[in-house]
Amino acid sequence: MNTQSRRTFLATASALTLGVTTSFAMKKENSPLVHHVFFWLKNPSSKADLTKLLDGLRSLEKIETIKMIHIGVPASTEKRDVVDNSYSASELMFFDDLAGQKTYQDHPIHLKFIENCSHLWERVIVYDTINV
Repeated sequence: MNTQSRRTFLATASALTLGVTTSFAMKKENSPLVHHVFFWLKNPSSKADLTKLLDGLRSLEKIETIKMIHIGVPASTEKRDVVDNSYSASELMFFDDLAGQKTYQDHPIHLKFIENCSHLWERVIVYDTINV
């Protein structure tokens, strides 16, 4: 690597590091909210019920205050005492702030999801967190 390309590489790497550090600091100041919900189906062996729940969760993607969403089912990871894979499905959502999460809670799409799918689950646990 010649001197010029090494300097260019180091300058670029430094700028990227500064950008990432600044990005993390901004996120911390803006207090993004993470909303993680776990669902246990009444009929956990029903593929039809799981499909309906997952389709309902996917309908939530249209809510404008959701910045990122991940919908999933338990992974086939190593069995350990600290791993709980007893749930049927989960959603993980990211919001800019508490106001965005409140908009989501009251949004007609979310209310319709609850109306259409709440009969499917026997248990729901929600974990909401903000940066510290």
